[in-house]
Amino acid sequence: MRRRSPAGPSSRRDPPTSPRRRGQASPRRSGPATPRRGTPRRHPRGEPAQGRPARRRRYRPGQRAMLEIRRFQKSTNLLIQKLPFARLVREICLDYTRGVDMRWQAMALLALQEAAEAFLVHLMEDAYLCAIHARRVTLFPKDMQLARRIRGIRDSL
Repeated sequence: MRRRSPAGPSSRRDPPTSPRRRGQASPRRSGPATPRRGTPRRHPRGEPAQGRPARRRRYRPGQRAMLEIRRFQKSTNLLIQKLPFARLVREICLDYTRGVDMRWQAMALLALQEAAEAFLVHLMEDAYLCAIHARRVTLFPKDMQLARRIRGIRDSL
């Protein structure tokens, strides 16, 4: 009976072309000089050479949201853009001053934006706890209203 090698019949080697001495390097096979026809050449930025855009990465449901949450928790920068917030503050100020256009310092607008964002983030946290309590993961307006109602008048506004 013929003995098989432990790796199986597919691990047979080609017979050496010349006898090798012990410690001598095995002969290297050189690959083709030109790339194969089946594999397209890639652009350095990752786009294929034919002009087709590279496929976009597909994220599983919820993975993108978790990445955004981690990114925003790491950073300390403001979440609302400064110019639209400044326009909103000036518009509200016009309503309360009966049409008199007040001037705002840049640092005053930044302080107001910091306070507004801190308030909104804290309100969203409380509202999300209300949604979880109702065995939901989606935040509804009624969760925000309940969070404000539980807080009371002093902490709500």
